[in-house]
Amino acid sequence: MHMAVFISHSAEETLGFAKAYAASLRPGDVVLLNGDMGAGKTVFCKGVALGLGIEDEVLSPTYAYMNDYGGKLYHYDCYRLSSGAQAEALGLCDYFYGEGVCLVEWAENIAEVLPENCKRVAITKLGENVRRIEY
Repeated sequence: MHMAVFISHSAEETLGFAKAYAASLRPGDVVLLNGDMGAGKTVFCKGVALGLGIEDEVLSPTYAYMNDYGGKLYHYDCYRLSSGAQAEALGLCDYFYGEGVCLVEWAENIAEVLPENCKRVAITKLGENVRRIEY
C-alpha cells in the first residue's frame, strides 16, 4: 500500500495537518500511530481531536493506557503493555469495534489483537521542528 507524505515544519503545522486528516476518518477506524518519543504523536492526536470537534484537552494516556473523549475518540498508549492478551484483559480491545476513532501509540506491543485494515501514520523527527508524516 502506497503511503503519502507530509513534511511539517512546526507543531502548529502538524496540528493543522492532523485536523485535516481527521476529515478522512470514519467511525470505527483504528489508526496506528508510529513514532519515537518526542516525535509529535500527542500533537497529532490533539489535531485529530480538533478535527473531530472535541474541545477537551488531549493528554498522553501513559498511565491510563487509554483516554476516552466522549466516545468519539479513543487515544491509546500501549507502551507499558506487554501483550495483546493484557490489552484484552483490560477491556481495551472492545473499543476497536465501536463507533469512535481509535488512535493507538506503541501498537506493536499488542499487534496480535489489532483489527485488520488499520490505518497507519508514521511520524519521523527530521530536525528540531521538522517532521515527516507518512499516512
